Amino acid sequence: MSIGDWTERFQGTASLPRHVRNRLLGSARIARIHAGKTVFSPDNIPDSLMFLVEGTIRVSQSSDSGREIVLYRVEAGESCVLTTACMLAEEAYNAEGIAETDVLAVTLPRVSFDRLVAEEPAFRSFVFAAYSRRLIDLLRVVDDVAFGRIDVRLAERLLGLARDLKEISATHQQLASELGTAREVISRVLQDFSKRGLIRQTRGRITIEDRAALRTIAQSD
Repeated sequence: MSIGDWTERFQGTASLPRHVRNRLLGSARIARIHAGKTVFSPDNIPDSLMFLVEGTIRVSQSSDSGREIVLYRVEAGESCVLTTACMLAEEAYNAEGIAETDVLAVTLPRVSFDRLVAEEPAFRSFVFAAYSRRLIDLLRVVDDVAFGRIDVRLAERLLGLARDLKEISATHQQLASELGTAREVISRVLQDFSKRGLIRQTRGRITIEDRAALRTIAQSD
């Protein structure tokens, strides 16, 4: 299966010199992953760098007690920074990646990745620039969990999950995992949002009733 010059779809690779892009096109492979499948886990040592062409991958970490927190999502047009970090350190993953949707990806084998990083300054700069951006995102997650108001964070996450839709398919436990908190805390805040007419809840589903009011809460911190 051919998807053409996929390097044009990524901001970082599109700006690379043509000869570097040609090396990427010659080395990379196409992969399809169905929704719900595990993309990587702590049992794996990465053997390729992944560029996501279509779909979404949720990256999360779980404690020994089973509590989960969503670290970030890899969206179309992005590469996975955790994979990059583990490949550079030659270590196994310390988190899990799950395909939230059907995924179309391009994978760059480890040997090609190592060679390009060593031989091509432009590719090396691209790798570390993407790594730095995602590291800043992860620091924001830590800051939110440690210091952020849960009503502000929940309102922001509901809007992010809904995007342009009116209804979200999510349980209280799933939202708790998204925000790194307890299910009881999420249930309490959702009940408050319901009483205020901001949302409506049914089993496993949340309907956005007042998007503007939720956005005001999300921006109030």
